[in-house]
Amino acid sequence: MDSLTDAPAPVPPAPAPDKAATDKAATPAKVTRDPEGTRARIMAAATEEFARHGLGGARVDRIAEQAGTNKRMLYYHVGNKEELYLAVLEDAYAHIRATERTLSLETLDPPDAIARLIGFTWQYFIDHPEFMALLNIENLHRADLLKTSGQVQSMHSPFVQMIADVLERGVEQGLFRAGVDAVQLYISIAGLSYFYLSNVHTLSVIFGRDLLAEPAKEERLSHMVELVLQSLRA
Repeated sequence: MDSLTDAPAPVPPAPAPDKAATDKAATPAKVTRDPEGTRARIMAAATEEFARHGLGGARVDRIAEQAGTNKRMLYYHVGNKEELYLAVLEDAYAHIRATERTLSLETLDPPDAIARLIGFTWQYFIDHPEFMALLNIENLHRADLLKTSGQVQSMHSPFVQMIADVLERGVEQGLFRAGVDAVQLYISIAGLSYFYLSNVHTLSVIFGRDLLAEPAKEERLSHMVELVLQSLRA
């Protein structure tokens, strides 16, 4: 432009918008839905929360935040706080029972099968302190919510039968005495591990031993196996 009176140069027209880009921008982003993943995250967060704080002290807000969701989605997937707590209990029992089924006790000689069950129970309690914590909490509540479960008893029946079959084979082979109740046997096996581990800190102080040291744990396992097998021998 040579002077203030010259006409301004024409402005070139704006390029036509790219139709594909416009359509893409106008289309809402697709929300990825993963109900199974969401429920799994909720259950993991809830297990940690209930094991640490108990039923009364647990907070749904913390569970939802830890699971990367919100309370509305938590209630949708699992239910209210008591229903979530019961689901955690049922999942905890289902996990240990499912893992026990992988022991293949039916393929072992009866004494070896019992020894494997003792070793598994011992190590499972060590590896899953949250399971022991949940048992403590529910017993404090006298199993009020566990009584309402429609799953727990049915998932334990095959487990009891598995132990009964081992005992029966042991009797038939002349290795075990007759008349041992499978439920009583398992309660004894679980109790031997449970009492030790749930009281290990106070017991360590009382007896002046580090009962969580590896040699102490190995000694304990060996003692439990011998104790149980001795009680079963014909």
